[in-house]
Amino acid sequence: MFRTILMLAFWAAALPFAALVGFPWTYITNDVGFLYRMCMWAAFTGVRIAGVRVQTVGLEKIDPSRNYIFMSNHISNLDPPITLPLIPRRTSVMVKKELFSYPILGKIMMIGSLVPVDRANRDAGISAVRDAVKAIEQGLNMTIYIEGKRSFDGRLLPFKKGPFYLAEECRVPVVPITITGTQEVMPKARFAIQPGTVTVQFHDPIEPAEFGNRDCLMAKVRDVINRGLPQELREKSSEQSAG
Repeated sequence: MFRTILMLAFWAAALPFAALVGFPWTYITNDVGFLYRMCMWAAFTGVRIAGVRVQTVGLEKIDPSRNYIFMSNHISNLDPPITLPLIPRRTSVMVKKELFSYPILGKIMMIGSLVPVDRANRDAGISAVRDAVKAIEQGLNMTIYIEGKRSFDGRLLPFKKGPFYLAEECRVPVVPITITGTQEVMPKARFAIQPGTVTVQFHDPIEPAEFGNRDCLMAKVRDVINRGLPQELREKSSEQSAG
């Protein structure tokens, strides 16, 4: 519990600086770059302060001059503050639509090209995909936790279809990511952080020419992410196809 409090205290200490310096700078310049770098540094540093060691695999496969759609599994609240700072260049993400109703925060998120999602409205997924397309067309990456919610046990949940419509529309490479270890460091039902090692594995980019149809792309991404999981958490179907 102490490590969790230490991490939250660090983030709380960084917040006033972001509010007093980063927010005004973003408003004046209409450029979120400085604030984004500040937030990514604070997020990753806070996790390290909590005793979490991060190991990356395959990051050298990512070309910083290109933009990608990163599709990751999701097993803990620690996944975003660990994963997002590792991604070269700025990435957009999908966030709850309600957060955009806050005057200052909403404006900052709009400048940052974050994508609002109304989880209570299934038809709103089309609007989210359109906004994500605009972000990618600006040259941003897009990072999506494709199960839509956290897994309790680390095994893959069903994937949302929206990200694959997005990939088909934008025709930019898709990079599957497998996160392991955060389900032990901070499981879904626990607040306290247990020191440990988290591995973030960036798999080979799937180029648009290799997509096939949406179902085919979804199957490819699922199989790749699944193979990166510990043996005991993998889906049997993928293991059989791999053999």
